Amino acid sequence: MRNPRPALKNTQQEVRTFRIRSLLALLVVMLLTSLLMGRLVYLQVFQHEVYITRSENNRVRVEPLPPTRGLIFDRNGRLLAENRPTYNLTLVRERVDDLEATLTLLVDLLDLPEEEVEAFHQRSRQRQRPFQPALLMSDLEEEQIARLAVNRHRLPGVEVEAQLLRYYPDPDIMSHALGFVGRINAEELKELDVGDYAGTHFIGKTGVERFYEEELHGQAGLRKVETNARGRVLRELGRTDPVPGQNLTLTIDKDLQALGYELLDGRRGSIVAIQPATGEILAMVSTPGFDTNRFVTGIDSASYQALQEDIDLPLFNRAIRGQYPPGSTVKPFLALAGLIEGVITPGKTIYDPGYFQLPNDSRRYRNWLRWGHGKVDMERSIAVSNNTYFYTLAHDLGIDRLSSRMHDFGFGERNTHDVFGESAALLPDRDWKRARFNQPWYPGETLSVGIGQGYWMVTPLQLATATAVLANRGHWVKPRIAKRIGDTSVETNLPDTKNDITLDNDEWWDRVFSGMEKVVSGSEGTARRIGADLKYRMGGKSGTAQVFSLGQDQKYNAEELAERLRDHALFIAFAPLEDPQIAVSVIVENAGGGSTHAAHLARAMTDAWLLEPEENDRNVEALLEAEE
Repeated sequence: MRNPRPALKNTQQEVRTFRIRSLLALLVVMLLTSLLMGRLVYLQVFQHEVYITRSENNRVRVEPLPPTRGLIFDRNGRLLAENRPTYNLTLVRERVDDLEATLTLLVDLLDLPEEEVEAFHQRSRQRQRPFQPALLMSDLEEEQIARLAVNRHRLPGVEVEAQLLRYYPDPDIMSHALGFVGRINAEELKELDVGDYAGTHFIGKTGVERFYEEELHGQAGLRKVETNARGRVLRELGRTDPVPGQNLTLTIDKDLQALGYELLDGRRGSIVAIQPATGEILAMVSTPGFDTNRFVTGIDSASYQALQEDIDLPLFNRAIRGQYPPGSTVKPFLALAGLIEGVITPGKTIYDPGYFQLPNDSRRYRNWLRWGHGKVDMERSIAVSNNTYFYTLAHDLGIDRLSSRMHDFGFGERNTHDVFGESAALLPDRDWKRARFNQPWYPGETLSVGIGQGYWMVTPLQLATATAVLANRGHWVKPRIAKRIGDTSVETNLPDTKNDITLDNDEWWDRVFSGMEKVVSGSEGTARRIGADLKYRMGGKSGTAQVFSLGQDQKYNAEELAERLRDHALFIAFAPLEDPQIAVSVIVENAGGGSTHAAHLARAMTDAWLLEPEENDRNVEALLEAEE
């Protein structure tokens, strides 16, 4: 008997399986639908405010509006620092999808040289606050702007901003006095106020630009704009205008500053001029200078390294940081110290055999004129710059009284109101030496200080300040470089000004001034060559500062020395004698004698300030020829 053929299909089983699968599929669909609906309810109802805000933030953007930096003028209203329109490239990292790809594209579009590519990448990595633009490049060329505009759709988060960029019309001449602005670095960013510097890429780095940064910078504003999906601005919804920085009027006279720069003629040195009655700094020259405009947009590393390695140190501000032995320029101040302390009288004389000896010491401290000046009093010793007289005076004063009295004139201290980076230099005493070398003070060191040598160091600004106090007959007016901030004048009677120097006998000022007048106008004066055809009365004092010490019996011969081992030339002056309008200090490094190589520069500065143009017939060329 045959077995029954099995059924090919089990219809009931298949229907049952289909129904189970359909039910499961329906349940899955319903579950997914429920999840989707739940998510939609969550987003639409419970997260409504959050996503409304996000949407609004994507559509509406708040942009900072940087303030316009204040301008800087000289005392006569001539522009020293201005703002010129330029285009800058910025990047907001949070709006960029692929930073490296974007940077690579930018490098290609901008056609950057190889040496600038790394600096470009470093700027993009510089720390910024969230959604704050990072400055990648300044002062874009028209061709670069055009390339960026064509490829704008490929560069989300990248913008070309029209901004005002700092520009210095006379960069080399004013480099050290004005200073410069530069890009804000990471360290500065930590210290700056978020609101005040929103959208600002530059900050004062040195000089006036740094000291008066708060006044020059102003206050940032903001605007609310509506954008499309690509980030392009559609319309402005509101704004708070920025407050521009205040304009700054300096006490500097541009013509006098330029003359000082021309007189130094590229040599290493400094000229500082001050108006004694007001403390206004009329000129503050340091040479060589440098082009400050190169620092505004960011100087390349090779050029910066070249400036740093330049043997003449163009980045070094000699006027406020250069430290030099003052040489014989300090003799008028020491004479006054001797009068105040009762160590000398104007008429007291000594006999100079050409040297001075300490008691029980065989060493001879020589006068510059080896056979001596014979009989000298205070006035003649200033006029002929007699060392023996001032060795004697310094020995009788002692280092303690000498140092104390020189502090009264501002030596060894910072005394200006608004000069950023000023050095106090060094006025030595026994406590300083003990702390510095753990050694006692020796009498011979007092003698060296007595002629402005040894450990004593001054800056050109410090020397000009002391000369202004001397010209004022002891009245202190704190030097300053700002004349007006906006429309407000800077006070003449500034806080923390040193006390005036008073004498028991006011005639002593006249006697010291007489000695200084004889320096330039007397028959024996060390700088008598500049006294010819003077149209006013001038008081001056030359100085020659040794770069290294000579042995007791050695003779100085400049021709046998390397140029940088030769003496520094110094000169101080003020005029007119009866009513001083200008006080000047001049230092020319390694030039030689101050009466020969610095005095005529001081004369040119005082001529330019005191005489009318038609009267000032002694031109720069003639003065430079006089040196030769």
